[in-house]
Amino acid sequence: MDYKELNEQILENIGGKENINGLAHCMTRLRFKLKDESKANTETIKKISGVVTVVQSGGQYQIVIGNHVAEVYKEFVELAGIQNASTSQDDVDKPKGILNNFIDIVSGVFTPVINVLMAAGMIKGLLALLAAFELIDKVSGTYLILNATGDGLFYFFPLFLGYTASNKFGGKPFIGMAIGAALVYPSVVAASSAGGEALFTLFQGTVIESPVYIKFLGLPVILMNYASSVIPIIAGTYLAAKFEAFFTRVIPRMVRSFFVSFLTLIITVPLVFLIVGPITTWAGLFIGQILSAANDFSPIIAGTVIGGFWQVFIMFGLHWGFVPIALNNYATLGYDVVMMAGLATPLAMAGVTFAVFFKTKNKKLKEIAFPAALSAVFGITEPALYGVTLARKKVFYTTSVAVAIPGAIMGIFKTRVYINGGTGIFALPRFINPEVGFDNSFIGFTIACAVAFVVGFLITYFYSYNPKLDEETDEVTEKESVSINETLGQTVLYELDTPIKGEVIPLSKVSDAAFSTGLLGQGVAILPTEGKVYAPADGEVTTLFPTYHALGLTTNEGIEILIHIGMDTVNLQGKYFNPAVKQGDTVRKGQLLVTFDIDAITAAGYSLQTPIIITNSKKYLEIVNVEVSSVSHEDNLLTVIA
Repeated sequence: MDYKELNEQILENIGGKENINGLAHCMTRLRFKLKDESKANTETIKKISGVVTVVQSGGQYQIVIGNHVAEVYKEFVELAGIQNASTSQDDVDKPKGILNNFIDIVSGVFTPVINVLMAAGMIKGLLALLAAFELIDKVSGTYLILNATGDGLFYFFPLFLGYTASNKFGGKPFIGMAIGAALVYPSVVAASSAGGEALFTLFQGTVIESPVYIKFLGLPVILMNYASSVIPIIAGTYLAAKFEAFFTRVIPRMVRSFFVSFLTLIITVPLVFLIVGPITTWAGLFIGQILSAANDFSPIIAGTVIGGFWQVFIMFGLHWGFVPIALNNYATLGYDVVMMAGLATPLAMAGVTFAVFFKTKNKKLKEIAFPAALSAVFGITEPALYGVTLARKKVFYTTSVAVAIPGAIMGIFKTRVYINGGTGIFALPRFINPEVGFDNSFIGFTIACAVAFVVGFLITYFYSYNPKLDEETDEVTEKESVSINETLGQTVLYELDTPIKGEVIPLSKVSDAAFSTGLLGQGVAILPTEGKVYAPADGEVTTLFPTYHALGLTTNEGIEILIHIGMDTVNLQGKYFNPAVKQGDTVRKGQLLVTFDIDAITAAGYSLQTPIIITNSKKYLEIVNVEVSSVSHEDNLLTVIA
């Protein structure tokens, strides 16, 4: 295609050639560095035919074009006469602002372990339930083993977070685990809890008064109980990642493998015990006590506000900000009141969705609403949120009201949640007091859940849901069905096959931050065991890089897929890659696209971590990864929820 008119309009509206400091492109965007972004006519550019949108982030003026951006870029460079342009994909934006960075870090650290964390919590909840009904003896071997199964993760939590946090910060995971192991080492734990006569006391007469029992090289060590702790290990692994990166740069390659880990650990661990651990522990306690004090001051208001906004927090990922505080409260206080009010959300959403199911006459909506409501009862709210409530504003607001009222009820009962675990009806055991059994916490939450369901159902059925809009969709033509489905929020699933046989790796573990942060799109990575790439779906090869290390495929449904073979393999200039198709070809699912030499690429010193991402992820509700360790090219890899 001829992109001359498109490029002329872009050049004119960004302030001309003289306003350009630099230009690069990735798989979908022209990434400008402008001297003065105020000279760009952003709203005009957004309306140019061929421009998807404009993003101003990280010091870049990004014009989103699509998978054909390489051709647009090539013609733009010629038109503008730019000499210093670059095709690098490494110059990507990162989260900006304290809150965005905090949420990004917390979600990256906790997401890999969240499923097993919930499983362990559910085991503890089941055990509490059995003990409360006196169905199991607390001194029996059965209780001991089940308690170890549920409690082991929480006790040794610093080891797990050491692994995930190191991955997030770009350090070696086992260094993070070693730091976590040192924090919960039995002798250290024993020394911190033994008591006895202290050598002396630091900060005497203050809220952080600390007896000192041991010294390190003559320096006083303030011992804390780091079992089940969260914040100290995250801060410690961040520090370790910085030391590791520094030593990797300055230590000669021939001895790097030994000395980098040695120096990182021998410096980081003492610093954590001497400085980082005490300060972060005090900080966590301080934040937890402030939130607890706010709850104590007015538990009704706190429950109403947190409950009412909880589904909004989840939509924007802000709920991750509460996670470390809640986990720290479990470890230090034995209970939490921060995330408690939001736990009635699944039951409220179930009531709302059941009301829609019973009132609507639209067959397709009924097919969505009933299973979505059942899923919400058991704590899975995404089908109800994205398939039913979000597309109907009044229904969505009803859910917030139906959670706010139970939040106030839990405030009245001064409810506490004692363990992490399941959601929906599976959250009930979390409110059993491990010391006394069923108390006001359990009663308050049980009543709150019932009220959430009933209030959500009644308000939706008698007021907030108008079935007439949905009834009209049964009479529309097939041509209009796509836009109508978007209005309804109907969920459509597209399954994509695995393009490369190999080991499945979470995208967060990919060494290149452009992929691991999800900025280029959601997806997964594969460590190949076979040097062949197959088409994951029917579609068109919209981009094939000249070096053949990366290709873009657009499916017949409009899903844009990027397959990037290896890290920095663009430097091989096409060596060891052999394309079986060319750009613009129409391909069928399972068709061979590219072959590559695994052994030769590895021997050349390049990682073969291969991200497979949906570059237009923001268009879809969710991208679901397969939960297996290895796949072949005929297996399902990604499910796109539209």
